[in-house]
Amino acid sequence: MLSPLQKARLEYTPKMPKILQNVAAICFQEGQRVCASELFPKLSSSRVLTASTDSPPPAQPLRVGVVLSGGQAPGGHNVICGMYDALHALNPHSRLFGFIGGPGGILKDKVVELTEEHLASFRNQGGFDLIGSGRTKIETQEQFQKSLETVERLNLDGLVIVGGDDSNTNACFLAEYFLQHNSKTCVIGVPKTIDADLQNEFVELSFGFDTACRVYSEFIGNIARDAISAKKYYFFIKLMGRSTSHIALECALATHPNLTLIGEEIQAKGQSLADVVRDISDLIAARAEEGKDYGVILVPEGIIEFVGDVKILISELNALLASTSKHGAAMEPMSPPDKVRYVIPHLGDHARGTFEMLPHIIQEQLLCDRDPHGNVQMSKIESERLLMELCRQELAERKLRGEYKGRYAAVPIFSGYEGRSSLPSVFDADYCYCLGRLAACLVAHKKTGYMTSISNLAKPASEWSVCATPLHMMIHFEERDGQQKAVIRKAPCDLGGKPFEYFAAERDGWRVEDCYCQPGPIQFFGPTEIADSRPISLKLRGEK
Repeated sequence: MLSPLQKARLEYTPKMPKILQNVAAICFQEGQRVCASELFPKLSSSRVLTASTDSPPPAQPLRVGVVLSGGQAPGGHNVICGMYDALHALNPHSRLFGFIGGPGGILKDKVVELTEEHLASFRNQGGFDLIGSGRTKIETQEQFQKSLETVERLNLDGLVIVGGDDSNTNACFLAEYFLQHNSKTCVIGVPKTIDADLQNEFVELSFGFDTACRVYSEFIGNIARDAISAKKYYFFIKLMGRSTSHIALECALATHPNLTLIGEEIQAKGQSLADVVRDISDLIAARAEEGKDYGVILVPEGIIEFVGDVKILISELNALLASTSKHGAAMEPMSPPDKVRYVIPHLGDHARGTFEMLPHIIQEQLLCDRDPHGNVQMSKIESERLLMELCRQELAERKLRGEYKGRYAAVPIFSGYEGRSSLPSVFDADYCYCLGRLAACLVAHKKTGYMTSISNLAKPASEWSVCATPLHMMIHFEERDGQQKAVIRKAPCDLGGKPFEYFAAERDGWRVEDCYCQPGPIQFFGPTEIADSRPISLKLRGEK
């Protein structure tokens, strides 16, 4: 069942630069040579590609597979639609196959051929439900071999992996493996993550970020309006952003909350948990002096991993909780309160002090929610409740000392999953469709180990530039689970970049004054500055 808006969006034709309109005329010019890599000897000769026009011979029918990897991001269906349309424009006998349930579908050989009938109700729609997604990682030799068997059985010319940094890291290794085994199947990556932590010199922005931030900003703007109307609550709003604070920064630029925590800034300053609580409490006390016992505070999902003393605590807890540890085995059958009592004497002095200042519910979450490796699952920690409760304690102590005379009533909110499957904004609908068309063209030209890259995104779609970047040039080594691992680097918030600099210059004015902005819901029709605008941070980065 489709709503009237969903039906209207089905009729929308995505905009694109002229070069992508006639895919049969696209060719690729080789640019700079990237550094050779011992990890990827077959891919090391790859060069950055720039799309241009020529008159290549008619394309032969292509067989291409596509997989959606990781969490949902608005626009994924348009990537698939863009691929399908481009493949059939190149040759009407081309065929597109979707792997069901993410990368696990490749390993289990679960696949469906996608036709116009399949796609008819998914154009410009949200979600990943056409073929589903999953978080299985293809990274072992056995998995590589199974993937090779699957693409060989399907006789695929290309495999397009739509995912984030980990998924595209796996895509790079898979492309190398296919080349080493003389497979004709090209592997192409498409940058997807609402967190926007997949960006670099050639990838300006991953898709889904714009839509998700608009969904969250509408919610924050409405909450801020409620705060200034009722004048009695502090709203601690946790936002998506497991490893970076891009979403929090973008939403702050759109809504002007009283305080926004930026994890990268906290880390750069070396702040402790007590420092963060003190800063929030200072804000609340300053507003109380003005008779304002209400406000809005934005908290990135992974904030406590940026806090120095909490990082030390988590490191010690991970060692204690590891499945191979005698302590982890001993605690397995215990109740949550017993686990808390057990772990305290086994922590170092510094970590113990941090642990003991935490509310009991957070202590239990740190000990009970673990991943398969025994590590703390940070995304499940209710950091907004943690900060809310610690501020309550701090303000109570200040009140006893006569340093605070306000009234503190706080409400915790998590705004997260609703942003991942929204109807994509006009920007994301256009961007994703273009990424899909470009992926199909790369397969047609037998390019492998590349990520689709579209730049000049702050400009109208007609002015976008099209290129492709070797995946291996994004790889670096970092420590994961105690070992050095080759991965695509996550891009943190740039504290020296224009978006943060603008935010830092404006935020003091938002602390005590009520400068809340209410952006409202995503608009799909109307003036360009409303319906077809760009993320504020993207526009700021594009300013000269």
